[in-house]
Amino acid sequence: MKKSLTPLGETEMEILHHVWELGDATGKNVHERILKNRPLAYTTINTVLKNLVTKGYLRYRKEGVTYVYSAASEPGEVRFNLINDLVTKVFKGSPTDLIQTLVEKEDLTPDQLSEIKQLIEKLED
Repeated sequence: MKKSLTPLGETEMEILHHVWELGDATGKNVHERILKNRPLAYTTINTVLKNLVTKGYLRYRKEGVTYVYSAASEPGEVRFNLINDLVTKVFKGSPTDLIQTLVEKEDLTPDQLSEIKQLIEKLED
């Protein structure tokens, strides 16, 4: 069995994005959003939500019989930690190698390249 490079699977990440966008979300809220793009069982969504709580990405509260989920960490913090793990595992801790790979292998538009240059210049100031 292949071990994932990230601690989150594709469906977990998709559901996490929906919860981030909604702020507070029930399994039903997330299920309705996902059904717009693909079929996924309601029970699967509830299982993934519980797994995200166990992994520390979400928290929940009960409102009557309904579980309401919200982010346990800010999206930027989660993204940073996931990328940091990727840099450590794949690029031997070198963010330069990550950026070089992205810039060389991606078909970046002139606007995207300009945005990257501006970010670098901002860091240099």
